[in-house]
Amino acid sequence: MLRQRVITALIMAGLFLAAVVFLSLPWLALLFGILICLGAWEWSRLCGWEHPASRAAYVVVIAAVMGFLYHYCQLADVPEREQVQPFLGLACLWWSLALLWVKGYPGSAVFWRTTAMRNLMGVLVLAPAWLAAVYMVSFPRGGGLIVVMVLIVASADIGAYFSGKTWGKHKLAEVVSPKKTWEGFWGGMAACMLMALLLWSQLPMQQAHVSLVAVLVVAMATALASVVGDLTVSMVKREAGLKDSGSLLPGHGGVLDRLDSLCGASPVFALGLLLAGW
Repeated sequence: MLRQRVITALIMAGLFLAAVVFLSLPWLALLFGILICLGAWEWSRLCGWEHPASRAAYVVVIAAVMGFLYHYCQLADVPEREQVQPFLGLACLWWSLALLWVKGYPGSAVFWRTTAMRNLMGVLVLAPAWLAAVYMVSFPRGGGLIVVMVLIVASADIGAYFSGKTWGKHKLAEVVSPKKTWEGFWGGMAACMLMALLLWSQLPMQQAHVSLVAVLVVAMATALASVVGDLTVSMVKREAGLKDSGSLLPGHGGVLDRLDSLCGASPVFALGLLLAGW
């Protein structure tokens, strides 16, 4: 199983880097959109939709929301931050609410266990992540920013895994994700800060005005949001009685099982860049 996970992860990393390097913004927007639509197909199952037509209809709704955001925020041209920032801010508020629901689970399920609420949650999880990713690509060296965000999330994930495996004793959210511990969480934050220090030391001259404190704050907020994204999707899967969102990726489960952390991290990272003066 571990070998299969590693092989799949290496293939995904290679395809991701190739796409970021060689594809233009419209093609990247389409590629990210396809990934989000695959995630939407899997999320529809978490909502209780079983018939393929119902699940396809949910994918169409998510695609329509992305289409609206693409045109309203003028992502095909040079988007103005005033058009994008409110959506990113609302997404961050949503993830703050999701954190409270994760902390209060299973009691909090009374607020969101209905099909209608889970449908809405899917929109809030998926669409802002796509918007943030496409918006970042529109920046100078935007592809590099996407890579930086992934590196921050990956460093936090790896740090959490090894520190949790070595020292983990106190459960972080036992009902939602029994294997996650506070020791793992803080180990992930430490690894994230080390990655942020490395990234800050490599900032281009055009971004020399961005302070180390700003970089650390944005990186830690991004890592925290990635944990919330992971736990939120795990919470909904647990409520639906499912271990994985799908089986498309050998050794990893579904697309949503790989996107959950990035869905939480993307809008927080993008908003952090704007507030830091990028």
